[in-house]
Amino acid sequence: MSYSLALTFSLLGVAVAITGLMGFVFFWPMSVVHLRDRHHDVHARLVVAGTMAPSTLRWLLAGRYHALRDPGVNGLATPARIALCVLLLGLASALVFGAVAWWLKP
Repeated sequence: MSYSLALTFSLLGVAVAITGLMGFVFFWPMSVVHLRDRHHDVHARLVVAGTMAPSTLRWLLAGRYHALRDPGVNGLATPARIALCVLLLGLASALVFGAVAWWLKP
């Protein structure tokens, strides 16, 4: 792999991470508001830690919202979960290819 190819893939990872961030920023607040309006106990438990706390994001990534059996939560939290996965994978690929590019730099 050449330096320029590794750098290109690293920048592509950054672009994918930004795309995931935009989707997450769009869907996660709506999910939290839906939880506040319809599932007070779950919302109270999540907000105590913070809506961006690692424990709350693990709750989202693990898909624990499916236990609520609410199609509204599923319809909002599933895209937020996918966007968070895309964000994390984009960041990971940007870091890996950035490290490769740094190792291969001329």
